[in-house]
Amino acid sequence: MMDSNTVLDIFREITKIPRESGHEEAMTAYLQQFAAQRHLECKTDSTGNVVIVKPAAPGKDNVPTLVLQGHQDMVCEKIKGSAHDFTRDPIDYVIEDGWMIAKETTLGADDGIGVAACLALLDSDLPTGRLECLFTISEETGMDGAMALEAGFITGKTLINLDSEDEGEMFVGCAGGVNTMAEFHYSEEPLRPGYETVLLYLFNAVGGHSGDDINKERANMVQQMARFLYGEIDGEMQLLWLSGGGKHNAIARECEALVAVPSDQVEALKARFAAFGAALKKEFAVSDPDLRCNAVSREADRLAMDPAVARKLVYALTAVHHGVLAMSQDIPGLVETSSNLASVRMDKPGLVEICTSQRSASETGKRFVADKVAACFRLAGAQVRTGDPYPGWKPDMQSHILKVCVDSYERLFGEKPKVKAIHAGLECGLFLEKFPGLDMISFGPTLRGVHAPGEKLDLASNERFVRHLVDVVTHFE
Repeated sequence: MMDSNTVLDIFREITKIPRESGHEEAMTAYLQQFAAQRHLECKTDSTGNVVIVKPAAPGKDNVPTLVLQGHQDMVCEKIKGSAHDFTRDPIDYVIEDGWMIAKETTLGADDGIGVAACLALLDSDLPTGRLECLFTISEETGMDGAMALEAGFITGKTLINLDSEDEGEMFVGCAGGVNTMAEFHYSEEPLRPGYETVLLYLFNAVGGHSGDDINKERANMVQQMARFLYGEIDGEMQLLWLSGGGKHNAIARECEALVAVPSDQVEALKARFAAFGAALKKEFAVSDPDLRCNAVSREADRLAMDPAVARKLVYALTAVHHGVLAMSQDIPGLVETSSNLASVRMDKPGLVEICTSQRSASETGKRFVADKVAACFRLAGAQVRTGDPYPGWKPDMQSHILKVCVDSYERLFGEKPKVKAIHAGLECGLFLEKFPGLDMISFGPTLRGVHAPGEKLDLASNERFVRHLVDVVTHFE
């Protein structure tokens, strides 16, 4: 029998498996072994996507094949100072107040809980038609697995994506997206005589998902650090190093800058930064109540940036758009177009690398916001390139699987679910390109804080999610 405890037991096993995007080999092997132990048909493509097939139950041979889908990978983020190693350590979590929470890292319920639900279905004796469970790779970094799917890898004409984060909401559309990267090349110069170095650190912002949380007005620490440096960079300051943010689909939670100023100005700089931090705490008291800043003297083991390039870098990071650009004119409250200033890195000599990501439900809106970001960096003299875009998913309100899922939810819980589109990117848009005519829906349990440490799963919502999923797959025809 399949219930929420069955799904959680499998998810607990998944939390022990390293599966950062691009390194899903152990997870792929786990899926293959799962299928082999149950004598289920399993195939793996050259990319690492896996399909496991469960034959129809007796009397269900005439039911159309149903595809259930989740992604193998997870976003790997941890708090500053955490010793967690995502390449080997199991995720450490606690159960508190009805939530399953990873305090220092991401939990990986996005989308480990969807994968666990698929595996529980495969392991059950539920009276269903033929099921194809599709597990894609590298969804979080570029939807590489979905992009690489080949014709015939799945045969079903109806797909349920189990990668949504609000129980009681049925998603029938999503935004498309693209990443825009900028590079500043610079020469180096020594510290000026009589200068001392100071490390400026902004940290402990909430961060979050660059799609689901972009409209929550949370502090982006890369842009806030640039905001402070903007008021300093035209003076006597030298910039040695700037680093902040993480994954392209996460809002930057922290940023560090190593700067140099004349020795007699060190304390004044620290005071200005403390005042800036205090002002930020007031500005973001609701969205980021634990935001913090620190400034400490630090010995330098590197040279300073060419000041002309340093100024252009700071100008661009201050000016580039981050946040919502446009709201939907069709669906009240839905973000249509946005951009995320994801990260800045100086890991290579003479090179600053900046990653941003853009999303839009409109293809023309997506192109415009990407061009807007690119133009800002090009005006500052950076080299700009864009990644492979992925398409959005246009809602079909006449969908058969939508009706099945809504009817099921009303029958089980006596209330109508919300039918919505989502600003986050789902693989459904790519599936539709690969398999035209595919009828799709997306739903899942309630998750909070995805793509950031503190990610958590609402256990009561997981119970409702599993009941709903079981009812849908057993009533689908």
